[in-house]
Amino acid sequence: MFPILLTSFGLTAFFGLLVLKFFPSLGLMDRPERYGHQRKAIPYPGGVAVVAAILLTSALFLKENPLILSLFSSVVLLAVTCFWDDRRGLSPKLRLMIQLLAAFLLVLGGLGVSSITNPLGGTIVLDAWQIPVNLGELSFTITVLADLLTVVWLVTMTNAFNWIDGVPGMANSVAAVASLVLLLLSTRAGFHSVDQSLAIALSAMVLGCSLAFLIFDFPPPRMLMGDTGSMTLGFLLAVIAMISGGKIATTILVLGFPLLDFAWVIARRLLKGQSPFKGDLWHFHHRLQKAGYSDAKIVVFFAVSSGIFGALALMLHTEGKALALGGILLMMAALVVLLYSKK
Repeated sequence: MFPILLTSFGLTAFFGLLVLKFFPSLGLMDRPERYGHQRKAIPYPGGVAVVAAILLTSALFLKENPLILSLFSSVVLLAVTCFWDDRRGLSPKLRLMIQLLAAFLLVLGGLGVSSITNPLGGTIVLDAWQIPVNLGELSFTITVLADLLTVVWLVTMTNAFNWIDGVPGMANSVAAVASLVLLLLSTRAGFHSVDQSLAIALSAMVLGCSLAFLIFDFPPPRMLMGDTGSMTLGFLLAVIAMISGGKIATTILVLGFPLLDFAWVIARRLLKGQSPFKGDLWHFHHRLQKAGYSDAKIVVFFAVSSGIFGALALMLHTEGKALALGGILLMMAALVVLLYSKK
């Protein structure tokens, strides 16, 4: 665990320094004037440092198997797409199609859960409805509900992390807290019925990368992560939650604010007759900015909130997590009413 964490931290810092050195001469810089920022342009997207560190750390420490191959094929697919989108722009529908393809690759690699715990008691079985598929020499089984949940979960987490990256340092600070919680939970002795070695390795990897990148983009930032980094972190956290024995409830609790913000923004756009893919400045962090809070304070607020709910996730069972998530919902509703009522 510690060698993986230190390696991913060191590689991210190393690649981050390369980004700072070479991106300006390559013209890979942001355009602050587009968003009304009164500062000089800085390297963008610096998230390539995170992707490079994750791929190299994986090559050094992880054993090759179908799931690993699918996972990092998906990471490369997302990273290349996001890099192009960060620089040139792609249509939201094309990005969504590529995200669905990346999630489908994970399903083909064997990612999924057979059941989830019902907060009201018992379990919800997801693998009862199966459809065998034969395509020549290729044959596999579609587990409808489990596969559908996997795809929806991966795409939701990927986009939720992308959307909270509106403030420098927020995506990777929240990712650091979430990966730490998943790491502590995965290393808890006598608590698991499935092997946690891959979950531990990936959690340590994401934790190291996230902490290292904070050196560069904690406000005021020296570079920006971009979709290339934020989507990769969200995608990996979604995978960790599933391979560690279905810790989806824990991850939802830790990432309560980003996920509820994601749901609220989509609902608001649909209610106003707008495309859910059309960007705006009505995210929770945008409203905090409008209220006069600095970027640094917003990052700390989200990280501390995630840490508090992460601590609850480590102590509570599923029923308690459901109640805690309800508490987050009420807290966020109160803050939304307060912030959105201010002109």
